[in-house]
Amino acid sequence: MDRGNITRVWLPLGLGLYALYFVFVRGPGPRDPERWLGLALCLIGLTGVMLARYTLGRSFSIVAKATALVTTGIYSRIRNPVYVSGVIFIVGLIVIVRRPALCLILVIIIPMQIWRARREARVLEEKFGDAYRQYRDRTWF
Repeated sequence: MDRGNITRVWLPLGLGLYALYFVFVRGPGPRDPERWLGLALCLIGLTGVMLARYTLGRSFSIVAKATALVTTGIYSRIRNPVYVSGVIFIVGLIVIVRRPALCLILVIIIPMQIWRARREARVLEEKFGDAYRQYRDRTWF
């Protein structure tokens, strides 16, 4: 395991799990099935984000740039698993803390993620052309 994997994948995973534990155990509300559903959604979302980050490896960047067309692993099914998984994680947190007003966060985040995904798609299509278009046609979001 190289240092890049530790800082890109394992450190954020550890911090995310610690934060999730803190919110689940010390957050408001009873430990009922709804809270456990929220925890399950958070774990699915966190797993998806970390799996996507691991699969991307050094191709991950905050700003859209085309270093490689990654089409393996979770990227063989979903073009933007970090965005999808992040939304699942946030929904789980909203369920855990039982604050429906926090759904307003999704009103901001989902359009922002769609905009970012479209921008990234343009960059990838410019760089990889037909290979990206074929990939886009066989994957979701």
